[in-house]
Amino acid sequence: MEFSPIIAAFIAFLVCAISGKVVIPYLHKLKFGQTILDIGPKWHASKQGTPTMGGVMIIFGVIVGIIVSIIASFIYGGALFTNFKIDGQITKFVSGIVLALGMGFIGFIDDYIKVVKKRNLGLTARQKTFLQFLVAAGYLLALWLSGYNTTWIPFIGNVTVTEGIGLIFWPISLFFIYGFTNAVNLTDGIDGLASTVTLVVCCGFMLSAGFLQNIGYNTIAAAVAGGCAGFVLWNAHPAKVFMGDTGSMFLGGAVVALSYGVGCPILLLLIGIVYLIEAFSVILQVVYFKKTKKRLFKMSPIHHHFELSGWSEGKIVTIFSLVTVITSAIAILLLI
Repeated sequence: MEFSPIIAAFIAFLVCAISGKVVIPYLHKLKFGQTILDIGPKWHASKQGTPTMGGVMIIFGVIVGIIVSIIASFIYGGALFTNFKIDGQITKFVSGIVLALGMGFIGFIDDYIKVVKKRNLGLTARQKTFLQFLVAAGYLLALWLSGYNTTWIPFIGNVTVTEGIGLIFWPISLFFIYGFTNAVNLTDGIDGLASTVTLVVCCGFMLSAGFLQNIGYNTIAAAVAGGCAGFVLWNAHPAKVFMGDTGSMFLGGAVVALSYGVGCPILLLLIGIVYLIEAFSVILQVVYFKKTKKRLFKMSPIHHHFELSGWSEGKIVTIFSLVTVITSAIAILLLI
């Protein structure tokens, strides 16, 4: 039995959960509090000043969890360390982690400008878009160099992406990575939502990687799931800390990396359907308002629509997570 994913999940959970006792008081001391915009639900005003940038806890937990699992695999001769000796596998493994860290770093810069520089909107849309495309392009280049030459599509099978019409995979992927990273960011709007949904998403990819015997990405998925579980202890309603763009963009990069890591990015359309719905609710709201001068939803992203419809934050988190469980199960059934 391979213990690397179990070790990664346990250590990431432990580190993230325990680090909250140090990080949260420190963020309070630095006055790194969230500014609540007036356009949100009125009752969110009570969250004003809650520490943000707590995503550093998730990142720290995930990285420590992965490092410890690699060391453990080296010591007991596990499959994770052995897998690194296969041509291209270590490049795929490292590039996935770097993608998540790169997106998380962009989120950190955005949070820093908002909180420290007191510029509430953070990076401009153009600046953020440029940086995200740059990181995404670097990741895709690394995949290409690692020998990534096929992608799996349900009911069709493996499709070559290094020649002919298959080359369209790469420009589409650039927008796919950008879109889903920001969709996860949009999902982070109420206590515990992004962290809980992403916990379920990572469990879905952990099982997918397990069925495919992809021990490297099985371990990464387990570490991110463990980090999210540890963070939920502090982020569940009423939240004691918010992950900020630091955390949500790191998680966005992570789930995208997991989808490419198992060779089936299209599965993210199912496993990450909540992210997709959140993003499209914003697009539909904007388009509908421009056409009719009326609102399609009471507020977007759609979790705010349900809030304004009387749903509690806990109910929204539960329902959205259950939807993710169902769509993840369907995705896994398609895969096997």
